[in-house]
Amino acid sequence: MGPVTFPRFSEPLSAATLRWVEECLGPGSEVKMVRPLVGGLSHINHALLAESRSGTVHRLVLRRWASASWPDIDIEFSPEREIAALTLLAGCEIPTPSLVAADPSGAHCETPTLLITRLLGHPPRPAREELPEYLIQLAAGLLSVHAVGGASTMPPYRPYNHLDVRLAPINARHPALWERAFDIAAGPSPGATPHFIHRDYLPDNTLWAYGRLTGIVDWSGASHGPAAVDVAHMRWNLALRYGVEVADRFLGAFDQVSGGYRHNPYWDLRTVLDLLPEQALRPISSNDIPALESFLEQALIELGAPATRF
Repeated sequence: MGPVTFPRFSEPLSAATLRWVEECLGPGSEVKMVRPLVGGLSHINHALLAESRSGTVHRLVLRRWASASWPDIDIEFSPEREIAALTLLAGCEIPTPSLVAADPSGAHCETPTLLITRLLGHPPRPAREELPEYLIQLAAGLLSVHAVGGASTMPPYRPYNHLDVRLAPINARHPALWERAFDIAAGPSPGATPHFIHRDYLPDNTLWAYGRLTGIVDWSGASHGPAAVDVAHMRWNLALRYGVEVADRFLGAFDQVSGGYRHNPYWDLRTVLDLLPEQALRPISSNDIPALESFLEQALIELGAPATRF
């Protein structure tokens, strides 16, 4: 199969890359379909449909690093890290992708590449009346992730924002609120038992079919760290999509399935601040600021910061 061109948010797959996929699947295998998937900044993903000589059909995802130099620039997103995570996740109760083949140096595919199985399902789009069950399943799925063994072999959790640049968002309505959040985040973090964590647990990294959670994807940031990081990351993403009240309902759902989880609002602050400093061409949308500031204000109040400051 020759090179295929795609929309501008992606890059074409070369003949060498497609040949590597076919060789990984065995002699006589052929890639029948290639479809680009919308991904993040660090990865370019394609859905593949391939058929082996025996007629077996393989549903796969090709994950390529957006730049061959990315793993050298930011070890947080190395292919070796994701390979290690996928290996441990073989024992997870929730479906996760399986590693089929890897080209971590980009020797065959021009850029570091992983070939993984493609899970069934679609990104979530629950109706309001479906939210209670949706939140319970999100919480239960996360509990299964935190139970994965061998967590200590993963890199330790590190915040993305190192607090060396303390700037509120360009579109901030209440800069003083962000300044107070920076003050608290700069202090010592609460003690917590480390677990295997997803590190980027949000609705769009889950898959669903007929109202059921069918998988969790995108393990490039998996780490050994506080479970609260995953809880907080999901909470502010839910606050953006549905409001702070739904973020609180998710916390209640996680407490219900875990049997007594106690969340420290410090992690709500810390994970929101990972959005900063903003990239020059990708500022936080002015539409998202009210929800983020409401979320931060609630966390600060729970931590004892006087609301009158904002």
